[in-house]
Amino acid sequence: MRRRDFIKVIAGSATTWPLAARAQQGERVRRIGVLVPFADDDPETKTWLAAFQQGLQALGWQQNRNIRIDYRWTAGDPARRTTYATELVGMGADLLFVAGSGELAELHRQTATTPIVFVQVSDPVNTGIIRNLAHPGGNITGYVNFEHSVGGKWLSLLRVTAPDVSRVLVIFDPQNPAMTPFLEAVKSAAPLYGIQLTLAEVRSANDIGRAIEAFAQQPAGGMIVLPNAVTLLHRDLIIALAARYKLPAIYSYPVIARNGGFISYGVDLGDQYRQAASYVDLILKGAKPGDLPVQLPTKYVLVVNLKTAKALSLTIPEAFLQTADEVIE
Repeated sequence: MRRRDFIKVIAGSATTWPLAARAQQGERVRRIGVLVPFADDDPETKTWLAAFQQGLQALGWQQNRNIRIDYRWTAGDPARRTTYATELVGMGADLLFVAGSGELAELHRQTATTPIVFVQVSDPVNTGIIRNLAHPGGNITGYVNFEHSVGGKWLSLLRVTAPDVSRVLVIFDPQNPAMTPFLEAVKSAAPLYGIQLTLAEVRSANDIGRAIEAFAQQPAGGMIVLPNAVTLLHRDLIIALAARYKLPAIYSYPVIARNGGFISYGVDLGDQYRQAASYVDLILKGAKPGDLPVQLPTKYVLVVNLKTAKALSLTIPEAFLQTADEVIE
């Protein structure tokens, strides 16, 4: 199947793969509920979910044969999060697959029995979701997408590539329970670089516009955009405003740098979604989630957009470019 055709299969706000009329004699069709904090028309997140499905297929889980998957897309809306989590828990799924700290917290609140595999969650221990990383216990395990020390790394990347920046706007969603440790890491690193921080809580496009416009009234500014559904949903707006006000910005999602952002530093989420399929496979075959250790990220991807750097009148050191995994010219 071609990739673009494959992605079409999972499109839609509540995509459901029908139970197979042609299921093999006696083979049980397993049901998986998927809850994600993104919009159903976001092409990047569809790519991540396609990687998840590819991972399942490689392990023998085929649509129209032995699995049925129900998708719910919350688009960063807390009300939808609660509604869709209730739907998925109530449908009697064999397993729930979830992206995002807020979505995981809601499923954790609603069920202590249905197995849950998560991705794109950065602080499941301190937010009370699991007991510890090595032995999570209970019904939940998964893949962490960031260690919190990366907050200081984002600040150092901004200092190296935009040395005149002395003020940094940190954009984050206060409704995301994983934001606090990132903020603490950035706050701890700021004095080391002589950086004055401005924290901006954003829940919508209007919040983002107001925060960036107000911050940009003073010179020597830059931005750190923390990883969450709100900033990913409105990435095009953030990229446009950063360009308009000439603000060097560091992002966590590679797609943002590829689409015109200055620099991104984060994990390859397509790879993480694909790997998560292995935990789904193990659990559907009888493993207990609480016995499967939570996996930490093993590699971060650095993407530098030289076109954007030029538009910002910045010259990136050659030594720095040599460390990048991808340079957009």
